[in-house]
Amino acid sequence: MSTAHTATTTVDAEGWRRRGQEGPRVVALGGGHGLSATLRALRHVTQRLTAVVTVADDGGSSGRLRQEFDCLPPGDLRMALAALTDDSEWGLTWRDVLQHRFAGDGELDNHALGNLLILALWQLLGDDVGGLDWVGRLLSIHGRVVPMSSSPLVIEADVVDGERRSRVSGQVAVATARGRIEHVCLSPADAVAHPVAVKAIAEADWVVLGPGSWYSSVLPHLVLDSMREALVSTRARKVLVLNLTAQRGETENMTPADHVRVLHEYAPELRLDVVVADPSTVDDVAALEEAARLTGAVLVLRQVRTSDGLGHHDSLRLAAAFRDSFDGVIADLATPPTPDTTG
Repeated sequence: MSTAHTATTTVDAEGWRRRGQEGPRVVALGGGHGLSATLRALRHVTQRLTAVVTVADDGGSSGRLRQEFDCLPPGDLRMALAALTDDSEWGLTWRDVLQHRFAGDGELDNHALGNLLILALWQLLGDDVGGLDWVGRLLSIHGRVVPMSSSPLVIEADVVDGERRSRVSGQVAVATARGRIEHVCLSPADAVAHPVAVKAIAEADWVVLGPGSWYSSVLPHLVLDSMREALVSTRARKVLVLNLTAQRGETENMTPADHVRVLHEYAPELRLDVVVADPSTVDDVAALEEAARLTGAVLVLRQVRTSDGLGHHDSLRLAAAFRDSFDGVIADLATPPTPDTTG
């Protein structure tokens, strides 16, 4: 009897040992589907989890609400909340409600109910983090979700396509631009990182960047001056998770090493500890190892993608990579030296 009780209290539904409140304090930064994948994995590793979410989305339901109400775009925040939802019947039911999109011919068409709920709480409370906390309580989430800034942000970038150079503005425009992206910046220029996010980063044991849309979800955290300063000054160790595929338009023709170099270009003073990549995505391991060394990181090659060939991160496989990184079990994961076959 006692053995069964111990098993149910120390192992979760997937067979993972529970870390509970004694797990590491982890902050995950990003937005959209990439951040959701990270959060679903990190839930297996710790309960002390804060998602810091980009607030530059200007498309779909979020873009419409942002334009009409001059509010933070709620969509990426909603997705992070959904990813952290408790696996109970209560949590999963409310997660589905949060994610429900209306279909019709009127103004509600394609609006996510969760976006409207978040906006309603913001208007009632006048507190962006407080509103998200209330939604989190409704969903029984594991962790906390906060915006990277209290100001809705606009991403701007130069796009070089052959001899043609143009300036594009807005997350959708940057994400779909065809050509090489340069000189990414955020508007308003005086925007600052949310103080709750800065505090979480300062107190974290680990910070996780990526995967996600590189220029429109991952890089903004390094472009925002006060957020970059928080990431550079924290004593937390840092993990960078690379994408499984290049994104059409935004990162087309970029190698995994290019992705790491871009982050280093925008924040050369930022030191990383681990870069996680799936070996199936890396054609030039030496180049990626060199790019990782630029940031001070060790390269960890692990199978973290699902087996269905769809290019999605597998929650349990990614959780295993996080767990080993956090526990320092990376010596056996780093790429072994290539044997010399010339002589």
